[in-house]
Amino acid sequence: MIERYLEKILFASRWLLAPLYLTLALGLVALLVKMVQMIYEIAPHLWEAREASVVLDVLALVDLTFAGSLVVLVIFSGYENFVSKIDAAEHKSWPEWMAKIDFTGLKLKLMSSIVAISAIQLLRAFMDVRNTPDRELYWYAGIHIVFVVSAFLLALTDRFTAEKH
Repeated sequence: MIERYLEKILFASRWLLAPLYLTLALGLVALLVKMVQMIYEIAPHLWEAREASVVLDVLALVDLTFAGSLVVLVIFSGYENFVSKIDAAEHKSWPEWMAKIDFTGLKLKLMSSIVAISAIQLLRAFMDVRNTPDRELYWYAGIHIVFVVSAFLLALTDRFTAEKH
């Protein structure tokens, strides 16, 4: 009897994650505000800006977009996997993956997004190589390699685990 109540309480505790996912949605608002702020700063100088400067600015916007996509991925797949199932049939306009991504897929998509964000940061540093100290470039490259190797090892581990099941 006590075991059954304990299990019910533990099962219901998954709903404590819901406010965390709502907070992540507010994080999306913060990213949007930053993007609007960047566009506001970029727009007046666009006509006289050098091509390399425009590319760097666009890469910064891409970086924010990747971060926002990563947050959306965590919100929906985390909610679906840990809190409650989403009835995608009720929402015809929702992307297919929203109701189909499992925890393994979440980990791989998450790691892929982190690698992409890291690659954008590295590319931004190389686009501005004259103004970026060598030490920073080494750190960017090293961190990116660590993310790539981590993603590869995670995918490899998941593949071996899936083959055993």
